[in-house]
Amino acid sequence: MEANEINAIIDNSEYALVTENITKTYGFHKVLDGVSMSVKKGDIYGFVGENGAGKTTIIRVVTGLIFANSGSYKLFGVSEKDEKIYEIRKKMNAIVEAPSIYLNMTAVDNLKMQQRMLGLTIDENKIFEILKYVGLEDVDVKKKSVNFSLGMRQRLGIAMCLINEPKFLILDEPLNGLDPEGIVNMRNLILKLNQEKGITFLISSHILTELSLVATRYGIISKGKLVKEITKEELDVVEKKETLIKTTDNEKAYELLKEDISPELLDYKDDTIIISGEIDINELVKKFLEVKVAILDIKTKQASIEDFYLSVIGGKNND
Repeated sequence: MEANEINAIIDNSEYALVTENITKTYGFHKVLDGVSMSVKKGDIYGFVGENGAGKTTIIRVVTGLIFANSGSYKLFGVSEKDEKIYEIRKKMNAIVEAPSIYLNMTAVDNLKMQQRMLGLTIDENKIFEILKYVGLEDVDVKKKSVNFSLGMRQRLGIAMCLINEPKFLILDEPLNGLDPEGIVNMRNLILKLNQEKGITFLISSHILTELSLVATRYGIISKGKLVKEITKEELDVVEKKETLIKTTDNEKAYELLKEDISPELLDYKDDTIIISGEIDINELVKKFLEVKVAILDIKTKQASIEDFYLSVIGGKNND
């Protein structure tokens, strides 16, 4: 296939990845149970699940490292059974579990080796351009990667992925073990690659708060089953702010609030009135005082992505 034909296939595809009923078993253990997921082109798709949920296994299937027992998948609309898949794969790269770097080599030599393995002409200008892009331009050119920090190795791994100018990057737990600075650097690099180079990401992670800072869409997997897909916008609605109020006369207060607040945003459970969304506390106090109702207790809480995740999978799992 010519490069133009590959680019045309990718340009005309709505999805970078679609899986249909992927099942994988090892002996009597079903690791993946009918997983159907879709990663839209341009997504930063956060793939969320407990340890052993099947995240790495589905990644191994779609990268061609292992075969599924049943089901199928497409990359940029091309079926895994189509001979074109081998050419399409050249526009996908992955870091599964840990970057495949040569620890006895420098960053430059690692990228030269990657160019050789891909059958490309050694291009030092491109190598230094990529190292600058991932924030490794100031590293001593003689420093071997065995002496790199974990965050530097992760960025070098991504640099190696960028040699063939991919359109789809899969990262398996890229934040594991990183210090706070390393996490910020990795987060910024992912956003930069997505926004400036249009790279679609599938990111497996269990660090949900960090993932929520980059992901545009989520897939939640638990015990081998994909239980939910949700966009960032949909999640923002779910992660609603709530104000919890206790007063000297809850029934009167509740009836008063019903005059101005939509029923779907107002609830009354036990001895607490619950208001969803933003409210003006000062106006609320003023309104209550007019009918001689005093507030005994008031507090706000914001649902988090962890709360949503646990509600979807039904609580904590025992790994």
